[in-house]
Amino acid sequence: MSRDLERKLPEMAGQHGKENAGLKLVLELGPIVIFFFGNLYGEKLQKALPVLQQFGEPLFLATALFMAATVVSLVISKIVVGKLPMMPLISGVIVIVFGVLAIWLQNKLFAYMKPTIINTLFGVTLLGGLVFGRSLLGYVFNSAFQLDDEGWRKLTLRWGLFFLVLAALNEIAWRGLIWYYHPDEHFAESLWISFKFWGVMPLTFLFTLSQLPLIMKHSVESEVTDA
Repeated sequence: MSRDLERKLPEMAGQHGKENAGLKLVLELGPIVIFFFGNLYGEKLQKALPVLQQFGEPLFLATALFMAATVVSLVISKIVVGKLPMMPLISGVIVIVFGVLAIWLQNKLFAYMKPTIINTLFGVTLLGGLVFGRSLLGYVFNSAFQLDDEGWRKLTLRWGLFFLVLAALNEIAWRGLIWYYHPDEHFAESLWISFKFWGVMPLTFLFTLSQLPLIMKHSVESEVTDA
């Protein structure tokens, strides 16, 4: 019986890891999906539920839904994983702060700038850590996989630069669209949200996949000692 259990433990652990990975993906993508559809169907939602009109234009309603979905995502992460991942937690705090400011002041600039602030913060933090000899990405993902020092440095550098690229793309996108489609700002912001959904998300997914060769090359097996 004990031998059967020993053989099943790795399989059970692998299955649990896959379930957590799938759940993590849903929790990370869920809020942005809700944000996209919240803006797309915002007017219909407000007509069906007049109480939602107090948020203002569809973008502000979508922002409120995004904030709520982000909080729910963090709560579920805490319950399932037992802790709050650092990067989603920081993103969640910025989302709530800028979301509240956008709705309270009815100023869309806070909504437009939020992705820029988040990505710039992450990019500068990761690259700044490298300046001081710290591969900060290792502290975030060390529980998911183990790399040698060179691997963590390269991965941290690439993600730091990628976050800055995302920040620049967001600024170019929203400013360019608002300028080009002025005064039809509602159409411009719909295109901006579509860019976030259909552009940034696939780009991030492809970039993540492109790092797999580096991760495989610099992976190190964790040492297991017999008790």
